[in-house]
Amino acid sequence: MKILVVGGGGREHAVIKKLRENPDVSEIYALPGNGGIARDAVCVPEIKATDIDGVVKFAVENKIEYAVVTPDDPLVLGAVDALTAHGVPCFGPSKAAAQIEGSKVFAKDLMKKYGIPTAEYKTFDNEKDALSYLESAPYPTVVKADGLALGKGVIIAQNKEEARAAVIGIMRDKKFGASGDRIVIEEFLTGPEVSVLSFTDGKTLIPMVSSMDHKRAKDNDEGLNTGGMGCIAPNPFYTPEIARECVRKIFIPTVAALNSEGRTFKGCLYFGLMITPKGPRVIEYNCRFGDPETQVVLPLLKTDLLTVMRAVTDERLSEIKVEFEKKCSACVIMASAGYPEKYEKGFEISIPEDIEKDVFVAGAAQKDGKLVTSGGRVLGVCAKGETLREALTKAYENVSRISFENAYFRRDIGKKALGAKEE
Repeated sequence: MKILVVGGGGREHAVIKKLRENPDVSEIYALPGNGGIARDAVCVPEIKATDIDGVVKFAVENKIEYAVVTPDDPLVLGAVDALTAHGVPCFGPSKAAAQIEGSKVFAKDLMKKYGIPTAEYKTFDNEKDALSYLESAPYPTVVKADGLALGKGVIIAQNKEEARAAVIGIMRDKKFGASGDRIVIEEFLTGPEVSVLSFTDGKTLIPMVSSMDHKRAKDNDEGLNTGGMGCIAPNPFYTPEIARECVRKIFIPTVAALNSEGRTFKGCLYFGLMITPKGPRVIEYNCRFGDPETQVVLPLLKTDLLTVMRAVTDERLSEIKVEFEKKCSACVIMASAGYPEKYEKGFEISIPEDIEKDVFVAGAAQKDGKLVTSGGRVLGVCAKGETLREALTKAYENVSRISFENAYFRRDIGKKALGAKEE
């Protein structure tokens, strides 16, 4: 079977490695892919993930039998609709369903309408009204651009001055372009954060292993927000009791709400949760696999990934028994020094062959037959273990064996989770 994976980061590398485990998979193409993915798939760097016409043309001409669309941008642009219309079965939600991530205003209004627990909020489509509201808003408060903003459209403002600067930056200065034409200002919540990916075909929902992302650039959760500096699974704060409550009050109601709105969701639905003193609340939805959460969750999946994906597409998920290993998984991101701001590129990367299977490449290119850095987040270095401490120890041992100039990584991934386990 010829498979197409749309995207080119560490998440896509994790998906591709898992798909390769199926003996029926003969070829995998990645659009655009990257220098590391090129070791596991045929990359087509000239076709970008957001070039929907180019993706469809490639799929049709190369007789692709199944496509997996993973990044948010092409999903929100309607890549799955376009591929499906040309006879290519896909894993991923339709354009209409992907609005659950494409518009924070839509997502918040959906939760309000159907009674799904989330932070209190106000929405604004003009700067004047937003600034006026800030005069009496409680602080800290959270300011969010409505549309996609590369994971950077959320600002936690500690006071009125910071909130005003956030609103002006988003709405007047167009820091995130048209994504900031509308904004959400919402209640600041406290508690442990949990990521839960789930498979759903619009009728059945199967949660995957929970995880904990580490967003801040520096140790002790300091520094700027990033795309994620590391991850662990399962998340110890996500207890069986809380999991049951989330399924009952959040997961199933979200799928039902989308169905009621004529936006049936088929693919990977991501729940970003906060376990507040009043119970779990939805912080955000994603319409796809998270990154780097995918890099710790998929290695624990025992069931064949392609089989699960095709069951989602065909609305047969209830017929599949999806199982995960009862182990722990950890991922440490090796980044370029200076990320998420200014950083240098082009440094050769050395990865020992015996740990390549546990390394997911995000920002690297091929140059003169060598792998070199080409992005901020360069590698996701992962490991599994019987305990979280064992998985983290192995992951950091793998990190110590990999080298490239200006490499940077956090040294405290999993520290909070270990503390929770040992309390």
